[in-house]
Amino acid sequence: RWIRRGCRNFPGAEPLVPWMFDILRELFGQGGGAPGGLRPSDPEAFRLACAVLLVEVMRAEPDVTDAEREAVLAGLRRRFTLGEEELQHLVASAEEASRSANDFHRFTSELNERLDAPEKAAVVETLWEVAYADGQVGDHEHHLISRIAGLLHVTHGEYIAAKLHAKQSAGL
Repeated sequence: RWIRRGCRNFPGAEPLVPWMFDILRELFGQGGGAPGGLRPSDPEAFRLACAVLLVEVMRAEPDVTDAEREAVLAGLRRRFTLGEEELQHLVASAEEASRSANDFHRFTSELNERLDAPEKAAVVETLWEVAYADGQVGDHEHHLISRIAGLLHVTHGEYIAAKLHAKQSAGL
């Protein structure tokens, strides 16, 4: 099945394309879903993606403070209409997903599909609010937010404006 026949390099080989697409469909298509269980049309996947990014900033430094945890909850409250129990469950799910994630691509892709530029800038501002919640921004937090902003295709101007607005809101 994996041997190519009809190509220039292999006399008498048939084209590779028809069955290769079948293999890709088996791996990624029907019933398989997106990597990590995220589905583009799933509102829970969108909420989880937002929550994971906030949790990642909260966990960027070794000591997680109550102020940072509350900033995560406040950011999610502003974005979603959820009860307190649902918020706590969302944050717990986000912490679990955060620990098992290899990168941010699947989460930022979910946001890129659903948000326009001003909404993405608002997400970056909320990330900065979490970082500033304990009164200081560590190098890891700064680097992480910069990476996420890049993956969200937030312009440098929007990134700086979000940072300054969050800093001002934190009273720093």
